[in-house]
Amino acid sequence: MIYDKLENIGLYQGVAPSVVEGLRFLQQVKGDIAPGRHTLEGGNYANVDCYTTRKVNPVGYEAHRQYVDIQFLLSGRERVLVRSLDELECTMPYDADRDVAFFRHDDGAAELALGEGYFVVLFPGDAHEPTLCYDAPEEVKKIVVKCRVE
Repeated sequence: MIYDKLENIGLYQGVAPSVVEGLRFLQQVKGDIAPGRHTLEGGNYANVDCYTTRKVNPVGYEAHRQYVDIQFLLSGRERVLVRSLDELECTMPYDADRDVAFFRHDDGAAELALGEGYFVVLFPGDAHEPTLCYDAPEEVKKIVVKCRVE
């Protein structure tokens, strides 16, 4: 996992090329980008979504095998919980077509704040529970760049 401010992406030039490309995309993207799927180079893509954060994520943690997630908010604030996969109980086995498995655990996660220029890179093995609010639900506009595992 990498958690940092977008202004520091130069520190990560030695990371996998697909991740570097995803970070460069975030650096140049405009706030008025349309919701939906945007195709990037090298088999990567970005999903742009607008939604309301929530107190509880009903599916819990998720993890991927085929793609690394880079999550970044264009507007609003969101909490993301992160845990190691070996600490979690699987609630839905891995689905290769959707590249996701779901897990649960009650406490002890690292809590990350998205918004105000921060991004998180989530590698396979980094189970994450996104879409969580702070004090009250709020509208957000989020980009998740999906970078093919190399």
